[in-house]
Amino acid sequence: MAQKVGSKTTFEVSKTIAPIYVGGAVALSRNGRILATCLGEDALLTDLATGTELGRIEGDGDVITSMALTPSGSHLAICSRSLSMRIYALKPSTSEDAIMDAELTRSLKPHTSPVVVCTTDRTGTLLATGGADGIVKVWDIQGGYTTHSFHGHSGVIAALHFFEAQVTNEKPSGKKGKKSQNNDVDDSATVSFRLASGGEDGKVRVWDLNKRKSVATLDSHVSVVRSICFSEEENALATGSRDKTVMIWDARTWKIRSTMPVLESVEDIGFLKDGSVIYTGGENGTLRLWTISNGREITKDQPPGFETESIVQIIHHKQLPYVLTIHADQTLALHSVRPLENRDEESTIEPLPVLRRISGTHDEVIDLAHVGSDYSYLALATNLEDIRIVSLASTQENDADEQIGGNYFGADKALLKGHEDIIICMDTDWSGHWLATGAKDNTARLWRLDPENNSYTCFATYTGHAESLGAIGLPKNKPQVGSAAHSNPLEHPPAFVITGSQDKTIKRWNNSNIKQDTQKASRAAWTRKAHDKDINAIDVNHNATLFASASQDKTVKIWAADEGETVGVLRGHRRGVWTVKFAPKETPSINGSGSRGLIATGSGDKTVKIWSLTDYSCLLTLEGHTNSILKLAWLPYSTEDDARDKRGPEVASAAGDGLVKVWDISSGELATTLDNHTDRVWALTVNPVTKGLVSGGGDGVVTFWEDTTSATMEAAAHQESERVEQEQRLQNLEHVGNYREAIGLALQLNQPARLFKLFKNVVEAEEQEEQSLTGLLAVDEVLGSLADEQIFTLLLRIRDWNTNAKTAQVAQKLLWALMRLYPASRLSGLQLAGGAHAKGSVKGVMEALRAYTERHFKRVDELLDESYLLDYTLREMDEVVSV
Repeated sequence: MAQKVGSKTTFEVSKTIAPIYVGGAVALSRNGRILATCLGEDALLTDLATGTELGRIEGDGDVITSMALTPSGSHLAICSRSLSMRIYALKPSTSEDAIMDAELTRSLKPHTSPVVVCTTDRTGTLLATGGADGIVKVWDIQGGYTTHSFHGHSGVIAALHFFEAQVTNEKPSGKKGKKSQNNDVDDSATVSFRLASGGEDGKVRVWDLNKRKSVATLDSHVSVVRSICFSEEENALATGSRDKTVMIWDARTWKIRSTMPVLESVEDIGFLKDGSVIYTGGENGTLRLWTISNGREITKDQPPGFETESIVQIIHHKQLPYVLTIHADQTLALHSVRPLENRDEESTIEPLPVLRRISGTHDEVIDLAHVGSDYSYLALATNLEDIRIVSLASTQENDADEQIGGNYFGADKALLKGHEDIIICMDTDWSGHWLATGAKDNTARLWRLDPENNSYTCFATYTGHAESLGAIGLPKNKPQVGSAAHSNPLEHPPAFVITGSQDKTIKRWNNSNIKQDTQKASRAAWTRKAHDKDINAIDVNHNATLFASASQDKTVKIWAADEGETVGVLRGHRRGVWTVKFAPKETPSINGSGSRGLIATGSGDKTVKIWSLTDYSCLLTLEGHTNSILKLAWLPYSTEDDARDKRGPEVASAAGDGLVKVWDISSGELATTLDNHTDRVWALTVNPVTKGLVSGGGDGVVTFWEDTTSATMEAAAHQESERVEQEQRLQNLEHVGNYREAIGLALQLNQPARLFKLFKNVVEAEEQEEQSLTGLLAVDEVLGSLADEQIFTLLLRIRDWNTNAKTAQVAQKLLWALMRLYPASRLSGLQLAGGAHAKGSVKGVMEALRAYTERHFKRVDELLDESYLLDYTLREMDEVVSV
């Protein structure tokens, strides 16, 4: 019968939402599937439609300055601040751990200064690089050598573009210097391969790759040229500059066709709709469209965005139904180009609709909450003025357009705009359809969320605090089943909102007096001077009769929700209290807690305290974190009758040390520690459906922890049962004398004492088989067929047995057998699981064996000398007796 296995709380990382882009260059393949982005020193390859990580390329220790991907996605060139350029061949991976392999084919030093910009031609065979030294070079991607080197710019190269221009050939007339009467011009045009470069000097130089020289210098911009694009249909070159203009140049004469006063610093431009429309993006953060014919803007006026929303790069391929914009706040947006299909020439259109938004990084995750009717969405407060809503869908649905995608775990679904400063706190009601947020703009907002219908609106704005809000709470009591509020929560907002501020006051806002025409509460139901310092957290209990406020003044106060009167004060923390959480209704009581429930607090003194709501006494103090406790979350208590799962109520804590710890309240001990963050863990919550933990930190990573306690206990119970069965089988094999199978099983079970007993019986047996190394040929066969790990394990056992004179004889016999069965090369090159070599370990084992073997040899040698003395003594005694 298997022994009883005690319950051990375990969590494993099931999924993560991690940064894919933190600034720098971005590249996209022609089919729109391979997205190459910068992660500091590393480059990341992502499937844009599904969000799947295709591969990760480790950097060389310096930040990436420029990056280019061939249109087919076959090669990736990466230039870094270390003055190196690495070219990788991208191929489907044969390994199960990766989807795409990046094989380094070339490592070069292209310039004497960092490469600022690089690009490839449409065939993916040539790569152009522009450096801070003002030099432009063209490279053969496959060969890795320089094909062209162009000098002429007097400053940093800021833009490059390959194109193929049509050049008209003129036939010479009969007389020198004159043309024929009919202006004899050959209508046929030759295609010339060109490269245009724009520099910090405001000049654009056009280079003929065939003739290896400059064919034109376009000198009309007065500031750095940031983007160049060519239209085959119009045979025109467009240049965009930070002098707030875009110029269209005729590729035959290199004269200006038109100048567009964009009135914003232009960072990128490109052609749409067969070259008749040009797009621009820059410091205002808006994508604007212009006609080539008259230079008129065809998109309606758009208000400029914040400085962090400025566009730094735009990518578009003709076969894609969208334009990809990259913004300074590390977000990417896909804008549909379909509105251009049926546009009249003179009509004005709305800005191109955004199909998808992609957060390259969430920066610091300050708070998070599950929203939606089935909690399949996550609201993130990420050190910004907006709330991001991301999908937690576990399965991908068929998208209407596979090129657009977006139906995957972690995909951005909405952006809640309204606050004017960073959002610090948020809370949800029981239904997941109402979200309350508090920000540094001194206001709180209540949002109505209907993800199923893609509706996200601000229901109310609460204005009245004199300083920023640091805490907010909503009632979570579930309405009676069958009531209108229960069946249709979208039409029944929470009864009230509690807010706490740095102005040391708390306010209650009743939602019954919200004026929907202004969406503002007329005034707070009541205001209380709550604490002597900033208020950091607020939580409402399960039936909305009480709420708690935690403050930097080291105290937590318990309040009556209706009257706003203090009913209890929790004192005992030595530093400010950062978080407070009421235990759920179903949480059982512990010794001394009483019947009114429990409440947990976390403080800057690195402790978690559990308090009784009966007499407000401290029941437990949990110590283990090495930094401030920033967030708490009660784990749902399981009432299922599981004989193995004997866990009591548990609370999870997140701290500034980057760890999440789970505590067993019934025993007051640490149940487990979760480690997947490299910075402070600011946010922590529990999924009400899956009961898994979700943590978010200053590293921008959101980690989803799955409770694997039941699976771990089942596995442990199964393993214990198997162990008992194997031990019984080992005893049976030993009893019948089947040493061959018994030794193999003892090695597998790792039982040194049982293994030594088996070997001793074989080595010291009275009957020894001829030509056997150990005394039994079957045992020789077992020793000769061991795997590397088993050989190393046996060597460790022999080393231990060899240290004792009583067991050394067996050890020496086995060591001799192993030396005869395996060559020295096999023993010295042992390779363990995971590809780890045991060479160093084998050397240490052999040195230990040699030291004790020499000692045993010396002892035997001394015994031999003593035996000669004994023989001499006996002979002399025989002579005396005979006399």
